[in-house]
Amino acid sequence: MQITFYGAVREVTGSMHLIETGKNRILLDCGMFQGRRKETNEKNRTFPIDPATLTNVVLSHAHIDHSGRIPILTKNNFHGRVFCTRATADASDYLLRDSAHIQESDASYLNYKTVRSFLAELDTSGPNKKISKKKLNNIKKELKKEGHRINTEKINELLLKYRLEGVTPLYSIEDAENALDYFEGYPYRNSAIIGKDATCTFYEAGHILGSAISILKFRENERQYTICYTGDIGRFEKPIIKNPALSFLSDDLDVDLMIMESTYGDRVHDPLKDLKPGLKKIFTETFKRNGTVIIPAFAYGRTQELLYLIHELYNEGEVQRVPVYVDSPLATNITRVFGEHPEVYDNETHETFLKKGQNPFFFNQVRFVGSVEESMALNREEKPHIVISASGMCEAGRILHHLRHKIHNPRHTILIVGYMAQHTLGRRILEQGLEYEKSGRKGSPPLLKFLNKTYPLKAHVKKLDGFSAHGDKDEMLRFLKESNLKIKKIAVVHGEEDQSLAFANHLQHEGFPAIVPHLGETIRIEAD
Repeated sequence: MQITFYGAVREVTGSMHLIETGKNRILLDCGMFQGRRKETNEKNRTFPIDPATLTNVVLSHAHIDHSGRIPILTKNNFHGRVFCTRATADASDYLLRDSAHIQESDASYLNYKTVRSFLAELDTSGPNKKISKKKLNNIKKELKKEGHRINTEKINELLLKYRLEGVTPLYSIEDAENALDYFEGYPYRNSAIIGKDATCTFYEAGHILGSAISILKFRENERQYTICYTGDIGRFEKPIIKNPALSFLSDDLDVDLMIMESTYGDRVHDPLKDLKPGLKKIFTETFKRNGTVIIPAFAYGRTQELLYLIHELYNEGEVQRVPVYVDSPLATNITRVFGEHPEVYDNETHETFLKKGQNPFFFNQVRFVGSVEESMALNREEKPHIVISASGMCEAGRILHHLRHKIHNPRHTILIVGYMAQHTLGRRILEQGLEYEKSGRKGSPPLLKFLNKTYPLKAHVKKLDGFSAHGDKDEMLRFLKESNLKIKKIAVVHGEEDQSLAFANHLQHEGFPAIVPHLGETIRIEAD
């Protein structure tokens, strides 16, 4: 048998690995590349495997960098099933629809800009060949309806009329909805048949609700092969969900190859015990300035952890109880999914909230923002409050408009609570904001361009590392050392190249044979 690595290799997005035996072709994850639009668009549209040749997919969890290309798979002659945990299946229902909505919205906006620019060029006049502001506004009105909504039908008509090159979404909402019919959810520690003489058992990964470490077993030529795919491994003793599994069933212990993540393979997070005090300090300082705390946060996982800890702080009377706004329809839906799966909560969550009849994620000060109009009104709110909004890397969504209204004001704080990939706005805010803080906020503030304008980064930028849903170097080593698995070899994936190489080096020093594959590389597992 052999494993080929097609994504999240010496990088952190686009997770995809193919296991091939004489009887099966099993795909581990089918994730979307995320980052610069042009670069990632090309990667996402180029599918390296013929979907019709695949037996099934095993999905580690519902994050889009692991699941986001499943609709591309299912609309191109894939005839298998997508195996995952029950919570992952429920979360994917919302995440894939949301991803499709983003694809459609991005394509619509880019096509609007193409047609607008073309019509403006047709209508130029005067010696400077510049269009008047009035004519440009008339063009904009022609291409929109109900004031601000892009008129997709009109734009498509003009693209065709003038033979302009338009942009098509990676997939539509209908494609995403069709893909959901392929999902099969299983409880943890229950074996699923995923192919001929092939099974998969899911164990708790501690990364996100429903995330799983997958033990895949294949029987071929009278020999059993076992692959352990960690997906993303979480932290120990985090709120809400259980720790990464350390005790595996006796039939699953002998691992020929572990495919292991390395997002933080050369870093150590701040202690979890510092999270609440850190939040308290940042909230208190900001509210004293009569400011707002803006938190870009992933809708799935990070938002719920924040709500959990803020709920604790409010219950304990540790901070001023200002309104907390969750401004993300996706986060609202995912929070409901969290509420539907108390069976995966850890003991602390049961003791702190459930046994007292409280929902960890709903309390008096929380408001879930639904409509665009509500979100726009919130942008203009001047009283101190907390906004938790997607996307977590500040690349799209309502968070951009909160930043647009607040980034230039030193009363406010932008709180970074998660990983920011290279080339994202979130990464630029983090790096340039922290550098400005280190300088004592002296001199001119950094300038950041987004939404077609440049803004001075005068808001305070703070970072709390402990929120990461990924285990750090020490926690991943703890998983390896304290679990009862017997591992012959480790392939290190899902990390920027420096992190993966450093983690593989750490593993080798600890006695674990480890390699870092390249994109497209194949590893063969031979019979003993």
